[in-house]
Amino acid sequence: MTTSINHDNETELKALLNSIASQDETAFEQFYHRFESRLYRFIQTKLPDPFEAADILNEVFLDVWKQADRYKGQSKVSTWLFSIAHYKTIDKLRKKRPEQISDDKLNHVTDTSPDSISHLIDAQNNKDIHYCLETLKPAHRSVMELTFFEEMSYKDIAIVVDCPENTVKTRMFHAKQAMKRCLTRLFKLAGS
Repeated sequence: MTTSINHDNETELKALLNSIASQDETAFEQFYHRFESRLYRFIQTKLPDPFEAADILNEVFLDVWKQADRYKGQSKVSTWLFSIAHYKTIDKLRKKRPEQISDDKLNHVTDTSPDSISHLIDAQNNKDIHYCLETLKPAHRSVMELTFFEEMSYKDIAIVVDCPENTVKTRMFHAKQAMKRCLTRLFKLAGS
């Protein structure tokens, strides 16, 4: 698994959105290619069915095409885009299954260091990390991927997933603990 580093130029992305609002197909194509794989991976953290994830991806980009003029610049372009994907994915999940227990009901243990597991990630086999990421609950996997692969701040992630920033911190804490347990089990198995 290769980590994608987020080096988006906000000025350039805003210019692309302005062009898309004027129905510029070339700008839309450039915007699509910039975000397609990252957005698809994010959607799959919550909705693992590849066909449903592709449908959601298409819906998100259709919204961008139709509503690019609604972007007001109150957040980063990527935050706005991932928020659209998050809402569409959640709507799809609500139609499929009953609501799960909210993290708000868990004890709020805040974790203020998103980089603490990055050293572990750099040191481990990508296959093991990918496997362990797949075992996380969708809400936990989302915050982990948005933090480490999209380099979003907790504040931006809170906007994307529509929850308080402390909930993002709590989810990250639980995700890190689950990753550590999973990787420890894998290392013990490999050592046997």
